[in-house]
Amino acid sequence: MSVPAAPQAGGEARDPGLQPERTALAWRRTLLALMVLDVLVVRAWFLALGRAGEGSSAHAVGLGVCVAAAAVSTAVLALCAHARSRELHHGTTAPPASVLRWATAGAVMLAGATIAVVIIER
Repeated sequence: MSVPAAPQAGGEARDPGLQPERTALAWRRTLLALMVLDVLVVRAWFLALGRAGEGSSAHAVGLGVCVAAAAVSTAVLALCAHARSRELHHGTTAPPASVLRWATAGAVMLAGATIAVVIIER
């Protein structure tokens, strides 16, 4: 068995193997987990809307804002995952910094919305 040679400085491409497919699948799994989190946030909002008749409409409005933030951040992450998956099918280059910045912003926004839901629900 021989070990593949390191890429040459002349631009010789390396054999990526299954790495791009594994990375694309990891992005999809992460997106699926975030969608489940969105469903839980929406569920908390619907429960708050059901209790809104008891005088806690501000509570429901706060959760509505969290739902909107979670939906926007998940959409941003879905677009980042789609862009990265498309890039991985064409090669194994590093993702552009803009994709990483948007993905990070989406993840932070979703985490903030989730923390806000937990605080509001206390």
